[in-house]
Amino acid sequence: MPMSHGERAAAMLAEAARRSEPGPGVTRLPFTPEHRAVLALVTQWMEAAGLAVHLDAAGTLIGRAEGERDGPALLLGSHQDSVREGGAYDGIMGVVLPLVALAALRESGKRPPLPVEVLAFADEEGVRFPTALMGPRALSGRFDMAALEMRDAEGVTLGEAMRGFGLDPGALPALARKPGSVQGYVEVHIEQGPALQEAGQPLGVVTAICGIERHSVVMTGRAAHAGTTPMDLRRDALAGAAEAVLAVEGQARATPGLMATVGALTVEPNVVNAVPGAVRLTVELRAPVDATREEAAETSLRHLRSIAAARGLDLLTERTYRQAAQPCDPALTERLQAAAGSGVPRLPSGATHDASAMADLCPVAMLFLRCRDGISHHPGEAVRSEDMDAAVKTLIRLIQGG
Repeated sequence: MPMSHGERAAAMLAEAARRSEPGPGVTRLPFTPEHRAVLALVTQWMEAAGLAVHLDAAGTLIGRAEGERDGPALLLGSHQDSVREGGAYDGIMGVVLPLVALAALRESGKRPPLPVEVLAFADEEGVRFPTALMGPRALSGRFDMAALEMRDAEGVTLGEAMRGFGLDPGALPALARKPGSVQGYVEVHIEQGPALQEAGQPLGVVTAICGIERHSVVMTGRAAHAGTTPMDLRRDALAGAAEAVLAVEGQARATPGLMATVGALTVEPNVVNAVPGAVRLTVELRAPVDATREEAAETSLRHLRSIAAARGLDLLTERTYRQAAQPCDPALTERLQAAAGSGVPRLPSGATHDASAMADLCPVAMLFLRCRDGISHHPGEAVRSEDMDAAVKTLIRLIQGG
């Protein structure tokens, strides 16, 4: 009995996962021997699916299938790189599933109505270098050439790594596509969360990629002896920080669409017998609508000021990062929904994806697949072959719809 589309994809992904540094899970960083090995493998798959293949100056592997007629291309893809000790599905699945779909069309003697390109981007995660999304930013004409001077942990610059990989960084500006040459970009990705599993749904159509902002917060009180300082005379920075953490969480629980996280705290002097004198913490806010996130930031900072004042603490805050939300294109999303089926739910993406940068070039849409227990960026990442089968059939319908 022949393999299903999902079983074929699962076998391919298992093979790709072996192109990794030794150790648990998958570790495949850009412009490394592991990157080169997976490119050779994906090139074989692209050629077997009848695609014309080339590697562009950003390290993006591109396979193109010509259509029955000429016109703007539909772009499908994701990234090949991983975090350290990541999973076998994040990113690379969004390259494999379109290839399985195009191979199936070719085996049935059919061609896409319009050209289709499959893109395997080099660096989405930003693990090796302190930058990310280079491939889509180059295609959209938004790549900052100053990023070529950024260095990895060994002191190698991005430009040096690219040249060592056989690429010409000076050719990056020429990669910018004309918007009219592309009809849209669709990315298939694991959800990286538990919502689809909880809903009992294999697929989900993404409505927007959440905007993100991060704040650095310092609450300063007075360190004091834990045994000799009365409770009513303390200026306990950690107690104030604890109240702040709960205030941020409470606001997010009460605000639809908002996610808020205090993910890092540093306590001084951090000893068992002293009242904490200072706490540094982070506040991260995410929402699919910028107005929701911006209002939450104002409210959170107002809560923090009130807490600090009531406890006699000094407060310093600084916004350290901001990224606007990226709504998915309504028309392309409707096409994807029609291909997936009217019963497929919609949901936002709390994580950033290549699609967020591709939106500077063309309309974007995303299809999520449920992953076991919402686990991602971990060796335990898992997706059912039946769910991948449903996603491949969705892509075939999308491609055939022109």
